[in-house]
Amino acid sequence: MASKIPGVAHRGRGGRADVCVNCYRMPQALCTACGRRRPCNFAGGGSPVCKTCTPRAASVCARCGLDRPAAARWPEGPVCDTCYTSALRRRGACTACGQQRRLIAPPGPGAIMCADCAGLPLTHVCALCGAEDKLFEKGRCARCSLRDRASDLLAGAGTGAIPGLTAVAGAITAARNPYSALNWLRTSGAAAILAEITAGRTALTHQALDAHPNRRSADYLRHMLTAGAALPARDEALARVELWSREVLGAISETADRRLVQAYLTWQVLQRLRRRSQTSPGPRTITGGARHQVLAVVAFLTWLRQHSLTLASCGQGDVETWLATGPAAYDVRDFLAWAAARKHCPVLQVPGPQRRTGTATDPGQRWELIHRLLRDTTLDLTDRAAGCLLLLFGQHLSRTAVMTTSQITTRDGQVLVRFGQHEVPVPDSLAQILTDLIRAGRSHTATGSPITSPWLFPGGMPGQPITPSRLGERLRAPGIRAMPGRRAALIDLAAQLPAAVLADCLNLSPGTAVRWMHQAGADWNRYAAGIARTRDHQP
Repeated sequence: MASKIPGVAHRGRGGRADVCVNCYRMPQALCTACGRRRPCNFAGGGSPVCKTCTPRAASVCARCGLDRPAAARWPEGPVCDTCYTSALRRRGACTACGQQRRLIAPPGPGAIMCADCAGLPLTHVCALCGAEDKLFEKGRCARCSLRDRASDLLAGAGTGAIPGLTAVAGAITAARNPYSALNWLRTSGAAAILAEITAGRTALTHQALDAHPNRRSADYLRHMLTAGAALPARDEALARVELWSREVLGAISETADRRLVQAYLTWQVLQRLRRRSQTSPGPRTITGGARHQVLAVVAFLTWLRQHSLTLASCGQGDVETWLATGPAAYDVRDFLAWAAARKHCPVLQVPGPQRRTGTATDPGQRWELIHRLLRDTTLDLTDRAAGCLLLLFGQHLSRTAVMTTSQITTRDGQVLVRFGQHEVPVPDSLAQILTDLIRAGRSHTATGSPITSPWLFPGGMPGQPITPSRLGERLRAPGIRAMPGRRAALIDLAAQLPAAVLADCLNLSPGTAVRWMHQAGADWNRYAAGIARTRDHQP
């Protein structure tokens, strides 16, 4: 049988030979649509357009009825890309064999039989894993393509050179959405730095990542490598403050002021943060207050220079004039106490910060929000669970963000939550939300996150919990304000429970629980007697 002659793609002119469709390559040009240099139509003149940006002819989709470009032409007619992808991923029980397969017969959305039972050839089958799915490249599904690309990325290091990279590769390939992970490997700066590490161009150390010019991507990769045990864990918040302190010191022009701030940073601020990091290990150390104090000190010393003063010649009247410049001026209190103890200045008095009560969410509005969180299934499980913990138990976002799945337990059919040392039972509706959240996890987690995460609310960084600020942003979408909502919850609970019980159940300090009790106007002097009488009357 004679072989079929391929068609001509380009006619030769001026004595040149024709080019068939198998050998023809479109000329390279700068696409006027996407701006990238790619093989384009009309490259010789006019407006070059690459194949991806070339408009496709639209036709009525046989499934959804919309006028869209056809991704495939099946027996029932042209099918748009959305319906094409949905049909390839649709699974159901075949009426003939009972297996969960892709149903293709009869043609159309009403298919009830798989290809084998219908006697049709198998199509869209991954060449590696055999899964019936939309193929990504070279006859492979997206999951197998992701596995191959991740292996190619880490091939430079070898399997035994850096053991931790095996866990990193497993975390990348285990991404919930393989297409997102494929895009991350192709376009992410963190993936490029990982390729530099595997090729030996960048050292696998915290110092090398700190010095990398693409700091944002290097930080993301650092969390991924730490979660995979390829890098030793460290307190990232503390490390960022140390790097930030060098930048602050470098911006101080006066030598005397720079030395003074450096001594305060080294022996007071950073030492205190390191001690806190060692005694209270956790996912992050709170460093915002320390940053504000250092910036206030720098501004205070600059203000003294502008008024022809020094720290040694500064008096109480000068300090009071400085305090009148704004609320942030009070952050110099710790510095002045430290400086006076070391004879850098006389003893100067700065009043402590005033405790502000603030507003609380209206009780009726609070219960409406709680009802919506418990009943509205359209809200994300993360928002529903975090919102209920805030409005029902008055939990601060900084504590909610770092909760682990081990704090949620089930005993005798009752779901319990542990905020401190004691477990607290939760309503059945909230118990179902917490159970579903642990079982399903977040719908989207960062590429490179460990397969098993201890966090109840995983964050955008691999192996890290969500940040309190991000959690607050999410809760503001359904109309929940964190501080007013927490005040309303604690006032309500303080009106029903004595301070000791409130402190034990919600992990509050006794003094904080007493203040909430006074704010709620509760009087629990007769609580013990009331409990005793109740027990005496029980049968």
